[in-house]
Amino acid sequence: MSERRGLLIILSSPSGAGKSTLSKRLIAWDPSISFSVSATTRAPRAGETDGADYHFLSEEAFKKTVAQDGMLEHAHVFGNFYGSPRAPVEAAIGAGKDVLFDIDWQGAQQIRNSALGAHTLSIFILPPSIKELHRRLVSRGQDTAEVIEKRMRKSWDEISRWDAYDYVLINDDLDATEARLKTIITSRRHRRIQQPQLVEHVRKLQSEFEDMS
Repeated sequence: MSERRGLLIILSSPSGAGKSTLSKRLIAWDPSISFSVSATTRAPRAGETDGADYHFLSEEAFKKTVAQDGMLEHAHVFGNFYGSPRAPVEAAIGAGKDVLFDIDWQGAQQIRNSALGAHTLSIFILPPSIKELHRRLVSRGQDTAEVIEKRMRKSWDEISRWDAYDYVLINDDLDATEARLKTIITSRRHRRIQQPQLVEHVRKLQSEFEDMS
């Protein structure tokens, strides 16, 4: 048995708040943390590998997995199904490894209500201001003005769900936010429920105490 049970770490934020950068920094800090690989019914794109980028499933196989409670969360987006397979996550946390989820508030809610909900740590990243959020989206140079406008319109719907999360961080300084994020994760790793070996250890202490009597 692993010394600790892994966490399901959920990071959510509007686009431009720093979630992707923070996720990369977390994995650089602790390489044992892995991204959850989603399942999808859409066709693979050029360069994508099954099992690494996505688990590519037929619609029939996806729905069967959902019916068997094999998805922690799932959604239908633009004509295709997406979801987080339960089995690999269970295997990872059973081995004491944390799994990182980059999902929205709806997916986060489903995972918290799943069989693994007790081991979930949800964190929402807020921008310091809407003006700064817009500046970051523009400075990335990845999207057209039209796409940026769509992301900005969507951002308030995402921000309005902030109070559904365990922790909320305002990312006004990336290094400081990273430090707070590490502190939160380190603390949650030591919760009693995450340490299955404690019961056996206490029994051992009890036995030693009784032997002294």
